[in-house]
Amino acid sequence: MAKPSDTRKVLMLHGIWMPGVSMAWLGARLAAAGFEPEVFAYAGAGGGPEATLPRLVERLRREPVHVLAHSLGGLITLTALREHPELPVPRVVCLGSPLCGSSAADGLARHAWSAPMLGRAAQLLQAGCPPWQGAAEIGLIAGRSPRGLGRYFGRFDGDSDGTVAVSETRLPGLAAHEVIEASHSGLLFSAQAARMAESFFRRGRFAD
Repeated sequence: MAKPSDTRKVLMLHGIWMPGVSMAWLGARLAAAGFEPEVFAYAGAGGGPEATLPRLVERLRREPVHVLAHSLGGLITLTALREHPELPVPRVVCLGSPLCGSSAADGLARHAWSAPMLGRAAQLLQAGCPPWQGAAEIGLIAGRSPRGLGRYFGRFDGDSDGTVAVSETRLPGLAAHEVIEASHSGLLFSAQAARMAESFFRRGRFAD
């Protein structure tokens, strides 16, 4: 595998209800910084991890590539890397991903009228990921501006981005973790988050 600092391609995964174009703003910032971003679009609730993982693994096998993933995209990425540790992914930046499981998803799943919103992604969102022990360096940027519908379904202890609690993002084994002033969807349009992702891909640490 190429050295992490030499890797310029960045595969970008959106969240459960967001379209691929939601990653365009961050992609433009990464392109301006010299990276080569590519959006990996998938059906979040409709297809779920089972449909997405084979396609994602096939794409990640082709060449060394970093990953920038929002929300559910982060859980799917870590699942792919855990199941296929040979994939040439040196670094991953997750944005607001509930890697320890989502209380908002638990709340949605408890109601017959809202459970279908999670679709096939419900189990992964509720369970989260085991502590990270893979070769890829994982960094996570969490938000603490509580604006989002998730606060009506989940019980957050401490700071949250309105959809995901900061505590739900602190997965053991992360290489870096930072909290910034942003809401869950606001992480997709945060200049600070873009600079931090760029820094992590280049140096393996967050810097603003």
